[in-house]
Amino acid sequence: MQKILDGTTAANSNRVIRFDHAEVVAGIANGTYFLVVSGQAPCMNMDVRLVPLIYAKCPEFWGIEVVGTVDGGFCLTAVKDFTATIPLAGIVGSKGIEVIGSDNTMRFPVDGGCEG
Repeated sequence: MQKILDGTTAANSNRVIRFDHAEVVAGIANGTYFLVVSGQAPCMNMDVRLVPLIYAKCPEFWGIEVVGTVDGGFCLTAVKDFTATIPLAGIVGSKGIEVIGSDNTMRFPVDGGCEG
């Protein structure tokens, strides 16, 4: 896959951004968990999502990036608060997850992940 992407240009409208707080919360059903991440997006028109990385085999900590997207690549410069949530079903490593921001990461142990 990497060879296919070599020589291509990264999108200007997507960026890994910083976050201020992250936590794993239990769902209503037993054994279900959600990741909740919050912070301040640098653009008023930025959509913030949590994007799990893709692995060929089970990692110890499954990486989940905090990604800001600005349609058209034009940032309306004003800070806005964000909260993003993702269910963790199918994206937990053998030991847990790792939240990846532009200048920080946090690891959380989570039960029920893949087997490394």
